[in-house]
Amino acid sequence: MEKERRSAPRARVKLSARWEGVLSRENATVTDLSRSGCFVLTGGNVEVKELVWLEIQLTDQLKVNFWAEVVDAASEIGFALKFNSS
Repeated sequence: MEKERRSAPRARVKLSARWEGVLSRENATVTDLSRSGCFVLTGGNVEVKELVWLEIQLTDQLKVNFWAEVVDAASEIGFALKFNSS
């Protein structure tokens, strides 16, 4: 059995988001969220270890922003992020 790599429990979600990296600025959907990171379903290109800015729409009036590091990427599908700060 493969060892779990995540350091925090995760929740399945469907939250609108926007992100910006070195080569792309895209709309997205956050589909998996924990206190330490998330999965971003989106097009665009990122590289592992790239630092990206992420804005997640929690409610109609509440958005949160994070700087996060790409820890895994699947071209034109999405990428996994580890939060660096808020």
